[in-house]
Amino acid sequence: MIKRPGQQQLLLPVSPVFMWTSLIAAALVNLIPIGRAVWMPDLLALVIVFWGVHQPMRVGIGAAFVFGLFMDVHQSSMLGQHALSYTTLGFFAITIHRRLLWYPVLSQALQVLPLFALSQLIEVVTRLIGGGVFPGWAVLISPAIEAALWPLVTALLLAPQRRTPEPDENRPL
Repeated sequence: MIKRPGQQQLLLPVSPVFMWTSLIAAALVNLIPIGRAVWMPDLLALVIVFWGVHQPMRVGIGAAFVFGLFMDVHQSSMLGQHALSYTTLGFFAITIHRRLLWYPVLSQALQVLPLFALSQLIEVVTRLIGGGVFPGWAVLISPAIEAALWPLVTALLLAPQRRTPEPDENRPL
């Protein structure tokens, strides 16, 4: 493990295969037909925000848009509902990524809570404009659960970057 006294641990580079596999796995978890309750967290949105914060040059607004269209088609919702929501999430994640990484993980969770709330608001408003019914105030629980899952997702997705590199006598760190 690369760690200097009094500093945070230096992370190894992220594998693009791992990054895209985690995005596809989150999309597949969202596809599981367990009955979509309004309070259930959107794991794909959570992983999009995570990689938008940690790897903004690799996972951007375009990837968020494609995953959003995929979720729109799967859930038979108004085309563009999730795409607009995920694109907004991707944009704001990239916008705040430099500031957000200065804070500890629990503070980060509080700062991404408004992003998840905005995403949920966009989905509800888009659904209402399309003639849908208001799903109830239980919609407010989903962003809170997503923010509460932020530390767990951070620990899981950064774990491969925290592994100990192979020792090398020419490398002092």
